Amino acid sequence: MDIDRIIEKAGGADEIAALAGVGLEAVRKWRQSRMVPTKHWPALLRVPGIALQDLTADLTAPQTPQEQERETDVSNPCPPGANAALVLADGTVLWGRGFGAHTEGAVGELCFSTGMTGYQETLTDPSFAGQIVTFTFPHIGNVGTNADDNEAPKMAALGAVVKEDITAPASWRSHEPLAAWLSKHGRAGISGVDTRAITRTLRDSGPQTAILAFPENGRIDTDSLLNRARQWPGLEGMDLAKEVTQPKRIWTEGVWETTRPARTENRRRVVAMDYGAKDNILRCLVTAGCDVTVLPATATAEEILELKPEGVFLSNGPGDPAATGTYAVPAIRTVLDANVPVFGICLGHQLLAQALGGKTYKLERGHRGANQPVKDVETGRVEITSQNHGFAVDEKSLPADVKVTHVSLFDGSNEGIASTTKDAFSVQYHPEASPGPSDSFYLFERFVAIMDRRAKAGA
Repeated sequence: MDIDRIIEKAGGADEIAALAGVGLEAVRKWRQSRMVPTKHWPALLRVPGIALQDLTADLTAPQTPQEQERETDVSNPCPPGANAALVLADGTVLWGRGFGAHTEGAVGELCFSTGMTGYQETLTDPSFAGQIVTFTFPHIGNVGTNADDNEAPKMAALGAVVKEDITAPASWRSHEPLAAWLSKHGRAGISGVDTRAITRTLRDSGPQTAILAFPENGRIDTDSLLNRARQWPGLEGMDLAKEVTQPKRIWTEGVWETTRPARTENRRRVVAMDYGAKDNILRCLVTAGCDVTVLPATATAEEILELKPEGVFLSNGPGDPAATGTYAVPAIRTVLDANVPVFGICLGHQLLAQALGGKTYKLERGHRGANQPVKDVETGRVEITSQNHGFAVDEKSLPADVKVTHVSLFDGSNEGIASTTKDAFSVQYHPEASPGPSDSFYLFERFVAIMDRRAKAGA
């Protein structure tokens, strides 16, 4: 492609100068030398219709018939070696190498996770429904996958974005490579992209809608993908709990660590509301001393109370808590009025806050990863926590009989509340971890201690 055609495709001299971060004098020199310096190629490759071979070709030579045909075929502008694309709603196009299942385009909210372990647990966390996960840790897939590390029966995230190509597994626990595992779940991944650049974009500009395409025929129409990304409504107002919840079931499995044996005496009857519950939350409840019955997100208060629970647990989950709250909050309020202890995590925290009279809002930047510092405001203790949420409780909306118990040391947002009139408390983070530290397991024991106290008092 001639240098003048490259400038034209970028929108003109002013546009290409702004895109590359240079002045018009630099663009004039590009025309004079008939070439673009290599350091500016990544910026120009974001422009639909400009491919790597256009920048590496002899820009003074006339186009071959094949080059002319490729230039008029907007459905296949992939640079050499690329067969997948991540297109952001702001117009950014990132080329890479696809793996897993082929897809014409999975559209959702692009986010990043800072965890250095547990990519399989992250991808199967139901809280990631509706989202494409960018991993900031460069080595993803190196230990393969196995049946034990799933946090739900199927992959919840829409796709995975990683820096390095997936390598062969190097772990005795691996059952199959990550790419094969993704294929079984009908999900795609893309490697070879600048995950640091994505993270900076999300950090500085907030959540971005994106679409990940890995078509089987290798033909990618970036204009069409961009239009689809811009038409996606976003997570606000979206109820995804109904999509990830599971039918009623009894859960009996405890945590794996032999250093934390399960309590066997005076076990407490607990109903766990499944708004997208991770399996390790249920394991922690069992180990702490609970006999757990799991009900789907849409279960009514009557269905909950019919089981005569000594406590009700509200799980994590995806989507907008205000949308899920239209049916979940009335049930929770009835449970609270029945004087049953309540413990919530993540989405369950947000739903409890609504049931107690508070409101929620969407964060400018979500918290996702296994290294998030949280302060207990009563003890001053700082816990390193695992988190995955894009919404938060508005502390200013909380009534006088609800106190703040935990705050984020990243941005000061709410991380925990407790009622001063009822046995009800919740945290925004994930005390069950998986992946992440187990600093906060004591919260499960606190929940059981409340039920123990009430049982001893004959409540």
